[in-house]
Amino acid sequence: MYTRLRKLFAIKGYRLFVICVLFVGFGISITMPYLALYCTEELGMSAGTFGFFTAVSSLSGVFANSLIGKYSDRNLDRKFIIIMATVSSAAGYASYVMFDNYLILLILVGFFSGLGAAAMPQIYAYAQESANESNSDDKTFAMSTLRTLVSLGFLVGPLVGTVILGVVGYKGLFLGTSTIFLVIASLVLLYLPRKRAAQKKRVGTAEANSFNRRKIWYPLLAFILLFAVNAINGIITPLFIVNELHGTHTDVGLVVSICAGLEIPIMFALGALGRKLSNHTLMISACFIALMYNVILSVSTDSWQIIGAQLLQAVFVAIVMGNGLSYFTELLPNSPGMSSSIYYNGTIIGRLLGNLGGGLVAQYVGIRDVYWVSLIVVVVSFIILWRTRAQKGTEAASA
Repeated sequence: MYTRLRKLFAIKGYRLFVICVLFVGFGISITMPYLALYCTEELGMSAGTFGFFTAVSSLSGVFANSLIGKYSDRNLDRKFIIIMATVSSAAGYASYVMFDNYLILLILVGFFSGLGAAAMPQIYAYAQESANESNSDDKTFAMSTLRTLVSLGFLVGPLVGTVILGVVGYKGLFLGTSTIFLVIASLVLLYLPRKRAAQKKRVGTAEANSFNRRKIWYPLLAFILLFAVNAINGIITPLFIVNELHGTHTDVGLVVSICAGLEIPIMFALGALGRKLSNHTLMISACFIALMYNVILSVSTDSWQIIGAQLLQAVFVAIVMGNGLSYFTELLPNSPGMSSSIYYNGTIIGRLLGNLGGGLVAQYVGIRDVYWVSLIVVVVSFIILWRTRAQKGTEAASA
């Protein structure tokens, strides 16, 4: 394992990628838990207007990601794109401090956060190209390790955010996050070489257009549904523990902490198994794990049962989050910018659908019934992935 890790740092720029990815996860997670509180308590937004606000920001990220991802593989400088995206993220967070008008914030945050959403996909795309140029034989491990660092940043960030909020308040919180993104932009500017996508990447884009339904959009639909299931679990499980099982807030904290703590080593271990198990096999396995997890929650009668089931949830999240990027990279090996953007767009759309759908089902049907709906969604995802596997087998036989 030590030898494999040492080989990762032989990839040109990998040390800088490690720092940048860790900082991005750290910067986002510092503010994320407190954004809803700030907007509703300090700016006076209602729950509905805040939901619309976050939806606009998320969808602007999908639009910008799609556009930038498409053209980033056409002889554009990825270094410039990363700098532009991180500076835009810094401007987006600074806007919360500078303006308190809802419409102005909606426009500015939507615009800047939309451009900023391209930062992570383009960092991953740059890393993928560097791994290819370095002739690395462990690309899946390299990419999943970077994704693990995002989770590490999310594990530490909220605690640091609590301290910053207690010491300097919301102003310091948002300006601190903005500063982190400016630091990332400075590191990229100073230490990352310029990299233009090779002209041959246009072949990859043509490949994406000609096989879009069979090779990309079906797996993307399955991923969106799986991300939606994960989002549903995030918002419904705390309510389920407290309101249905009559658990405590300590139980909720244990569930979140155990799952987050287990995700990182599991994600790292799955990345190390990339040579032995295909990403497609892992995704199908994730569906089975999600089925077991939601069955347990749907029939659970006490909080300890949910706490114990977090091992399954951690494995599910580790596979989908950690190996999902490598899955799309394998589908579009000649278009790293597009494949990374497709993956991140899937996460954004999935979270939106999960948050909206989970809330509506819980409100009009019942909290426990949300897990039965999640079961159906997971089954649909499994069928899509299984059919994709069958199509791959047919293509291989024809070849």
